[in-house]
Amino acid sequence: MRVLLADDEHLIRGAVAALLALEEDLTVVAEAAGGPEAVAMAKAHRPDVAVLDLQMPGADGVAVATAIRAELPACRTMIVTGHGRPGHLKRALAAGVRGFMPKTVSAQRLAEIIRSVHAGQRFVDPDLAADAISSGDSPLTTREAELLELAADGAPIAEIAERAALAAGTVRNYLSSAVAKLQADNRHAAVRIARENGWI
Repeated sequence: MRVLLADDEHLIRGAVAALLALEEDLTVVAEAAGGPEAVAMAKAHRPDVAVLDLQMPGADGVAVATAIRAELPACRTMIVTGHGRPGHLKRALAAGVRGFMPKTVSAQRLAEIIRSVHAGQRFVDPDLAADAISSGDSPLTTREAELLELAADGAPIAEIAERAALAAGTVRNYLSSAVAKLQADNRHAAVRIARENGWI
């Protein structure tokens, strides 16, 4: 079974690769430290299973899983995270991710999950699943979430509008709507609330 590992923490990625190398039926064929690199490595090495960190530079694990699924439909994707917010799990499942687990999982258990995901099964950590069910769905539309993400670094409205190819007034309306739905004081607080819930 050919495995791709993507995690921007070199120590963790190296340790996981070394531990998986002890499994006779698993071979780590590529490693990546960021989102775009993970997609490129997947195209180059065509793994059976891609094990992706949720938060990586360039693109998060869900975006990488979406890109890999589009390019290599046979490759199964899994996300391992230290930040298991309910919204992240829902986004991952919507993107076709087959496994979602915390980084606290043991290497032996990770190997077992890789095998079951490769066999077509799905694995979601029970605690993360329970949190996702109890938290409810995101109140934000796709466009509102997208614009909050663009506003996260404090960019002015004009810059967000340019990046989103929208009029400044339209951006203001979407951000105002997001702020109201999240009952936030301003767009910066709305970004924080959305991030805490995994909605962006």
